[in-house]
Amino acid sequence: MKSGSLTARVLLFASVWAVIALVAIGIVISQLYRAGSERAFADLLRAHLNSVINAVTINAEGRLSGNPQLGDLVFDQPGSGWIWLVEPLGALDGPRLASISAGDEAIASPSVEALPFNDRYQRSYAADDGHGNLLQVIETEVELDNQGHAARFRVAGNREVLETEIAAFSTNLYLVLALFGIGSLIVNAIAILYGLRPLDHARQALGRIRAGEAQQLDGTFPREIAPLAGEINALIEANHRVVDRARMQVGNLAHSLKTPIAVLINEARDMTPQHAALVRTQAETMQAQVQTYLDRARIAAQRGSVLARTEAAPVIERLVRVMAKLNRDLDFSTDIEPRNAVLAMESQDLEEALGNLVENAAKFARETVVVRLRAAPGTEAKRPMFRIDIDDDGPGLDDTGMSEAMKRGRRLDESKPGTGLGLSIVGEIASEYKGSFALAKAETGGLSARLTLPALITEA
Repeated sequence: MKSGSLTARVLLFASVWAVIALVAIGIVISQLYRAGSERAFADLLRAHLNSVINAVTINAEGRLSGNPQLGDLVFDQPGSGWIWLVEPLGALDGPRLASISAGDEAIASPSVEALPFNDRYQRSYAADDGHGNLLQVIETEVELDNQGHAARFRVAGNREVLETEIAAFSTNLYLVLALFGIGSLIVNAIAILYGLRPLDHARQALGRIRAGEAQQLDGTFPREIAPLAGEINALIEANHRVVDRARMQVGNLAHSLKTPIAVLINEARDMTPQHAALVRTQAETMQAQVQTYLDRARIAAQRGSVLARTEAAPVIERLVRVMAKLNRDLDFSTDIEPRNAVLAMESQDLEEALGNLVENAAKFARETVVVRLRAAPGTEAKRPMFRIDIDDDGPGLDDTGMSEAMKRGRRLDESKPGTGLGLSIVGEIASEYKGSFALAKAETGGLSARLTLPALITEA
């Protein structure tokens, strides 16, 4: 998929946004679950603490007495990390009370100055036991009778249980979000590709117009694209009208000028030979120049059309066959590759340009004239171009002669018929179609006329 395509941009944006959103959602949910789990863990320890407080009293001997039953076997398993402790304070004498899981181990507690009690006279802190467990301890001090006897109550829970549960939840959460994200990306990709299909249809329709296979954008387009398709069709129709109007005006002008010029040429026959030759020569020059500018105006009107297309091989071969019949003493040949080459220009302009060049080559060739078509080298990066070479084996020209021949109206050999406008007309046609024309030395020793013209760009 092309990095510059609209589909790639939308897919990239949707994918990046989906990944960012899912990662953010995962982090938020994970943090919320952790906060909820820690609150639940603290509430559980606080509930166990209250159960221990309610189960412990002072007996007749003035000692701690009681056997709290918290309903969880972990308090009976040594090294489980779940412990409850009741320790006498002040004047209260006697041993401490502890769960079986506590054994003989003591849990260090911070000083009241370092960690004071809260408004409920409780405090919570982390501690280690002798088995490598990280404990979360909740502690309080309670007066057990009206004689001021008090005890310190502590309940500890193993934080590994909490962290394991949080880790398992986070793993499952990220796995589910990953699966959901992959599914969402696939669904988004399908939706985007399906949603952008009308644009692809429009692109294909434009390609058919450029290839000359259609006259307008055909088909039913969504509401968002329909106005664009309508504007393009209107533009194509306006282009048709401009071209038709230009052709009509050119035809009218040609008709209005040809008749007076023809009259001048006919009237020159009744003049003295000296004046007749002068008038006829000037009238013929006027006729050629008028035709040149009329052709140039016609080309300028046609080159803006997106429908201009000409298959090169039939035009070249037809022209060569005609010239071969007119010049039976010369050997004409063609070398066209690729055979399906299509030029972005009108056929009559190609015929006129090639006609001038082949006719010029036939005037000076000794035995052979070769017409070749190849892809112009070095043009693929900008716009594909084809180059047509017309080579003859005549006397050729040196660099100065080539430069002079390209000037308008110059005839280097006055013994050959013509007005000297042929090569300049070819140059103008090539220029109007954003191509180029140049002269070079042919491999056969004669002159090589090289005409570079734009290829038709078609979309798949």
